[in-house]
Amino acid sequence: MKRPLITAEDLQQSPDMVIPVGARLTPLAQDLLRKRGAVVRGRGAMPLARRLLIANWKSYKTVGEACEFARALGERVRPPTALQLVICPPFTALATLGEALRGVAELGAQDLSPHDEGAHTGEVAARHLLDVGCSYALVGHSERRAAGEGDALVATKLERALAAGLRPVLCVGETAEERAAGRAEAVVSTQLGRALANTRPTDLPRVVVAYEPRWAIGKGVTPTSAEIAGILGHVRHSLRQMAPEVAERVSVLYGGSVSPDNAGEILALEDCNGALVGGAALDPVRFSAILAAGS
Repeated sequence: MKRPLITAEDLQQSPDMVIPVGARLTPLAQDLLRKRGAVVRGRGAMPLARRLLIANWKSYKTVGEACEFARALGERVRPPTALQLVICPPFTALATLGEALRGVAELGAQDLSPHDEGAHTGEVAARHLLDVGCSYALVGHSERRAAGEGDALVATKLERALAAGLRPVLCVGETAEERAAGRAEAVVSTQLGRALANTRPTDLPRVVVAYEPRWAIGKGVTPTSAEIAGILGHVRHSLRQMAPEVAERVSVLYGGSVSPDNAGEILALEDCNGALVGGAALDPVRFSAILAAGS
């Protein structure tokens, strides 16, 4: 039987395609897989986790400011990039920004409703996010958890995202009190377990996990590389226990005061597939510098 030939165009059209064992890969296809973090060995390849750089703008930028950012970013970025870019603006900018970012970055939402479309005033359902071009949605961000969201609500939102075809970015992390009590790993394990309890192993590679130490968010504080590596390694270990056959395909990110100054060191950590960036992502120059540090 003739071995199938996989080209770079095939991979661009189907980013999540599974490479058949024994398939032939063109040189451009091999280069593209390596940039995505895949391991290419001999005649085949094993798709691993996507490398992602996600911008969370929080409650910043008008539609006009968002479009100006997109223009400036487009001048600095030439896809394909070593890390896939995702921009999560306020809801008001989603519809316009999706078109402005075309070919440069994908679009993500900062949250989504735990409900389907219906009589839920103020909620934005998953199908509305898809309608304006979203591919990703943050769930369980530390600021949402601080506002009262518990693990059960986070799990429901994650399930809604997956059911709709969105990629949920599950945020996990401990408070200062939990870290001081030596419970950081236990807290992260519990958050992962509860959020992913009903997720089928076949759907797990569509989930992105972002570790954000809640005690560092918004305070300009960054844990040491050893502290970050320890929790990222713990996240990967937990995923292997849940679904060993697909755990390596789950993107595990770090989020917490990521800047051009520390991005290179953080993004080089063994179990780090990228970063969830807050303040530094508001400036296209600084965001591009973080991208360059991870390339």
